[in-house]
Amino acid sequence: MTQLILFLVFAALAVAGAVNILIQRHPIHSALSLITVMGALAVEYLLLGAEFIAFVQIIVYAGAIMVLFVFVIMVLNAGEVAAQPRSRVAAFLGLPLLTLLGIMIAGQLWEGWRASAVRSGEFLAQTGPIGESLFHEFLLPFEVTSVLFLVGVLGAVVLAARRERPAGAEVAEPKKFPPVGAGK
Repeated sequence: MTQLILFLVFAALAVAGAVNILIQRHPIHSALSLITVMGALAVEYLLLGAEFIAFVQIIVYAGAIMVLFVFVIMVLNAGEVAAQPRSRVAAFLGLPLLTLLGIMIAGQLWEGWRASAVRSGEFLAQTGPIGESLFHEFLLPFEVTSVLFLVGVLGAVVLAARRERPAGAEVAEPKKFPPVGAGK
């Protein structure tokens, strides 16, 4: 029963964080809400007996990728997003779909799902072979992904550097030197 209560508490935290991502107007606040969602999902994975996935969720997503997001947002100096008119389709379909989702969740809770605890040693896969395959067979894709993130950060820095130059500023022409031997 305690496991079910913890599951519901962290599920509510994840949903509240996801709603906060959509409500916030400032991108840094949205990114921090996304970190909250990823942390709550990591606890959900722990409650389901998937420790490796939980630690990967924290280290890779909440750690590395979110630091990258926050860094890019800060480098681009993204400010508060201006309010835009709401979509009529979203306004028309949003409430009925939200009601349907609530009915489906209430139906699952009414049936009373019973999560059985997974005992140690009864897992379908161990983490040792996953780590060996990651750093032996899949080392190249793993490293290519890290280079891809680095290129994304460098692209953000280049875009931010271009944006800092005033709009009317002239770019100085490079100094031209006479060809070698032209003055003789």
